[in-house]
This record gives sequence, structure tokens and C-alpha cells, in this order.
Amino acid sequence: MNGKPIALAKQLLHDANRLLFVTGAGISADSGIPTYRGVGGLYNGNLTDDGIAIEEALSGPMFDQSPEVTWKYLWQIGKACRGAEPNRAHQWLAGLENTRDEVWVMTQNVDGLHRRAGTRNLIEVHGHAYDLYCVQCQQYYDAMEWLGGYEDDLRDLPPRCTTCHGVVRPDVVLFGEMLPSRVLESFQKLAETDFDVVVSIGTSGQFPYILSAFEMARRFGKPTIDINPSVTNMTELATYHVPLGAAEAAEVLGEMNE
Repeated sequence: MNGKPIALAKQLLHDANRLLFVTGAGISADSGIPTYRGVGGLYNGNLTDDGIAIEEALSGPMFDQSPEVTWKYLWQIGKACRGAEPNRAHQWLAGLENTRDEVWVMTQNVDGLHRRAGTRNLIEVHGHAYDLYCVQCQQYYDAMEWLGGYEDDLRDLPPRCTTCHGVVRPDVVLFGEMLPSRVLESFQKLAETDFDVVVSIGTSGQFPYILSAFEMARRFGKPTIDINPSVTNMTELATYHVPLGAAEAAEVLGEMNE
């Protein structure tokens, strides 16, 4: 492995005061959550028990038609998230907030590990598996309190609102759904921020709005770093590619950056 890009990326991070990190499923792999577009990593291309692709099972149209099917797999994702703990990479990013002028994390993941690590400037693009709401009356529920944090065996699905008996769902973006307006507003805020460097960790950049973070940096002449053991769409746009897993990269790049 060529160490020069790593050394250059390390120096770049050391000198930067305003940083944007874009994270995907790869950052949580070292926490025991399999990588699958940030939603749990349960099938990796294989069909579900219901004979359909996981993208279809976890889609907005499927939830509207058969919420019990979507909830079956949402529950599995919730259980995977519950059993995980923040790893060195999550902790590294949270710690940088204490030593830099401005650090933001934009994550595709719904596992909540950035929250638990202490990251404050956080945009959860696809939502959070533990934030629930009723689709009819908008009543809010906390999955940790109301569903036992997904720890128990499957109960009657879908969960029903105790106020109006409407269907309850996690506040996450299902396949085929639009991003919430609050996320789009956050994107606009980030687009107006003069970051010294933009870093991607563990994301393949399959969504255009994730790639746009690197494209934005390039327009402003700012360097970009892609941390990923594989070559992805993000790598092609990166100034430097660090071919390491997230936790290992945090150890290597964070030695003089905290």
C-alpha cells in the first residue's frame, strides 16, 4: 500500500479547521453492523424471506400497501443497531468537534452511533431507527421506551398508535421516498459553508446527494479525502484515497489530529 496519500491526507486533516465528514455504512462495519447502504446489511443482494428484494421490502410503496412486511425488516434493522456500540471512528469524529472551529457529520446511517458517540453537528440524512411517529396523528414515540429498543422477539406488526390506532413507523427515509425538507435545508447550509476539507468514510456514493458533497468541494477548489478499503464513486472524485477501514483509518489519521 502506498503510504504517501495517507501521509498527505493526515497532514491535510491536521491543518484543517472546518471539516465536513460524509459517512456511510462502512463506518459502522467495525461496530458489527453489516454494510448495506446504511440500513442494516441483512441481505446483500439476496431475496428476503418474502421472496422480494430488500429494497422493495423497505420501500415507501410497500409500507403503504403492506406495512407489516416493511416492519418485519425494519425490526431486524433495529435489532442490529441496538447491539452495536460506537467504534474508534465515531469517537474520533466526535472528538474533533472539541479541537476545531467547525466540524459537521452528514451520515446516511440510521443506527444512531454518531449520536451515541457525542457528535453534536449531525445531519442524519436517512433518519434514525429509534425515532417513531404515527402516520395519522403524528404522535411521537421513542423505540427504546415503546418497543423495548427492538430487543424482544417480534410482536404484532405493524405497531399501532395508542392515541388513534394509526400505523407507527420509524422516522427514516424508505426506498423511493423523498428526503425531508429539513434535510434539504441542511444541505443548503452546508453548501454555503467554506469547509477546508471534505471527507467521506465508508460510503460508495450511490446516492447523488452524497456525491454532491465532493462535487461542491471541487467547485470551490477544496481538497477531498475518501476513506474506504474499496474503490467507489467517491474515490474517483477524491483528492486522496485512504484504502483503510474506518476504525483503522481513525487510528492512523487521528494520531496528531485531536
